[in-house]
Amino acid sequence: MKPIIGPMTESDVEAVGRLRIAAFFEGSARTLDEDVAGLRELLNGDGFETALVARIGDMPVGTCLLVRHELQPAHHLTPWLAGLVVDREYRNKGIARALVAAIEVHAASVGVERLYLYTWEARDFYAAIGWAMVEPFEQDGDPMLLMSRELRL
Repeated sequence: MKPIIGPMTESDVEAVGRLRIAAFFEGSARTLDEDVAGLRELLNGDGFETALVARIGDMPVGTCLLVRHELQPAHHLTPWLAGLVVDREYRNKGIARALVAAIEVHAASVGVERLYLYTWEARDFYAAIGWAMVEPFEQDGDPMLLMSRELRL
């Protein structure tokens, strides 16, 4: 079944939070409640920042964010593609590519000319879909890569 990508809704928030905690915050002090609170802020924002969700039926299976601020204080750039995650059962089916493309479309629609992201493990994935490597650096002792993508308005 092909996923439908659209804006996150209140009914998605807890499932999206669980995906994010498992992918990014396992073993950290960040709680599901904290992540859910941050996601709710996106829902109540000005429409520039957004969380998109890939759904199969009513079930969120992936998400990706457009946010003004990301890792601090590594770079003072904005805005950011952040939090791309797809449930393990649904990986390698084009969902991550579709989520990134949807974030790029949203970003261009609100006037963004250049978008940034941080990654290390997924650098080859992003390079394959047109993102440029800008600068390697270390974040908390781990390797990290700043990447960017010029958007067509």
